[in-house]
Amino acid sequence: MSCNYAEGLSKYENKGKLGLPEKFDTPEDVTRKVRLLAEWVKDSKHTVFHTGAGISTSAGIPDFRGPKGVWTLEKQGLKPEINISWDNARPTLTHMAILSMERAGHVQYVVTQNIDGLHLRSGLQRQKLAELHGNMFVDKCNYCQRQFVRSTAVTTVGQKSEGLTCPGKRPNGRFCRGRLHDTILDWEDALPDDDLDLAISHSCAAELSICLGTTLQIVPSGNLPVDTKKRGGKLVICNLQPTKQDRHADLIINAYVDDVMKQLLEFIGVELLPYNPDDDPTKITKLLVTNYSSTQDSLAEEEEKEGDRSGSSYIEPIEWTIQESWVRDKDLADKVKSRKVIRNKRPNKNEDDKSSIGRKKIKTDIDNNAQVDDSDSLLNGEEEKVDIKDIKESVKEEVNRTIGELNGVEDIKGECKNGETRIIVCDLKSALKEECPPLLEKVTEGVEVKEERERLTVEAPVV
Repeated sequence: MSCNYAEGLSKYENKGKLGLPEKFDTPEDVTRKVRLLAEWVKDSKHTVFHTGAGISTSAGIPDFRGPKGVWTLEKQGLKPEINISWDNARPTLTHMAILSMERAGHVQYVVTQNIDGLHLRSGLQRQKLAELHGNMFVDKCNYCQRQFVRSTAVTTVGQKSEGLTCPGKRPNGRFCRGRLHDTILDWEDALPDDDLDLAISHSCAAELSICLGTTLQIVPSGNLPVDTKKRGGKLVICNLQPTKQDRHADLIINAYVDDVMKQLLEFIGVELLPYNPDDDPTKITKLLVTNYSSTQDSLAEEEEKEGDRSGSSYIEPIEWTIQESWVRDKDLADKVKSRKVIRNKRPNKNEDDKSSIGRKKIKTDIDNNAQVDDSDSLLNGEEEKVDIKDIKESVKEEVNRTIGELNGVEDIKGECKNGETRIIVCDLKSALKEECPPLLEKVTEGVEVKEERERLTVEAPVV
């Protein structure tokens, strides 16, 4: 259950913005927007879905930051009233719609933050799915690093040992002696390399990224859809609450995801495939285990005692491991290379120096506990636009270029002070603390940078 999963995580105070009000488009607006989305889907040669907890709420699994989400209620000392077990949950209309579109050739990849395993259970193949935060129905061996489908949800979180022996075989036919661990990430755990690499590659290669049921607050997963936008693709967000990336979106649909996906299938002419337990790897695994138990005989028991599992008593597990060939796919790499980042042309240094007359001082603090807030400020009672977005994008681009992936700049917050000073707060992960001074020197070339304890004060122009 979601609550049990939440309680199993380590203590972590900053869970993002919680309980933001929901907004609903009119039925007419939803239909108009979905028609437009359908045209974009038909035109796109590489479409990626980015899914969050909001696509599983209709299965009885609470989300985390919604008005009745797990984290939202936790802050009030409450728990969700509806909380189905992982084993009893079933893929929703949205899960099956994504599968239907993938089978019809309209979806090339799915990136999910969800750990409920419903994409797996819908029948979506591993080659089409990046599970950035783990899967309750998947074990991983600490020795051979292979992953295997479980018949029931795991009872641990945080990549802990389950005390079970790896069922996989080595190339020489002998059994691996590794131990199985859950795949669920805790707050500070690193994302799985292969899942993340494929998620980044497909996001960069995509002509269309569609975000469903996520506020995109968790990084780096929440920043991946913007990689599509930076390379000339389109970004669509379907969520009831505002998201961190709304300002980048080409289309925002405020509606229930099931309603959106139902209409989308109709407009692109794809039939909704029903959930079929026979295609559910967890059900197949459960059937294998049941048959194995019922057909045990004395010989099999003796073989098990002697450690010889090469006979009929061995259960061939369903593997859920990302293959190296998928990560090193040349066609995918060529797609990524062909979609160059579209950069806004910056003025040259001389022009910038000439335009520096009339600059006002703006302090930029590096603060690891900042919250997202891109609201406009009022200076002396009047609106005055500040060059915040350019600074933010410059920092992000430099991090992408020098670090390899966006690990750092998470938030920017505007605030006025003494009628003439604007505070810009950037949230950087601890891993980048040592990189901050050279990083900011690069993106603020020609601007004075002062280091004061762990904060940097930067002068930037008001435009």
